[in-house]
Amino acid sequence: MLFVEYPTCTTCMRARKWLEAQGAAFTARHIKLERPSYEELKAWHRRSGLPLRRLFNTSGTLYREMHLSDKLAAMSEEEQLRLLATDGMLVKRPILVTDKAVCFGFDEARWHDALSGQV
Repeated sequence: MLFVEYPTCTTCMRARKWLEAQGAAFTARHIKLERPSYEELKAWHRRSGLPLRRLFNTSGTLYREMHLSDKLAAMSEEEQLRLLATDGMLVKRPILVTDKAVCFGFDEARWHDALSGQV
């Protein structure tokens, strides 16, 4: 299982503690130092079942500085995925990648389902 985080993010810290409390074995990856690739994002997006816009960290400084709320609608999925791959800070976090599911953002119920293979 892969846990992609920004270690100083409070939501990521809460998610990590939750995973540890569940006794989950995982590999942690720092999203800024080892950003997700285009190929990973494309596969994760498909497996997550989420609309592509939900993969963006809309509360992040970079998202606002780039005025992406105004630009995303005019971009193709390919362009959006390539943009996400340029900087980990654009990507919604934390991310949980299991054999059965990919979860963007921490939602305890969804993560519980992902761990139990119910997603």
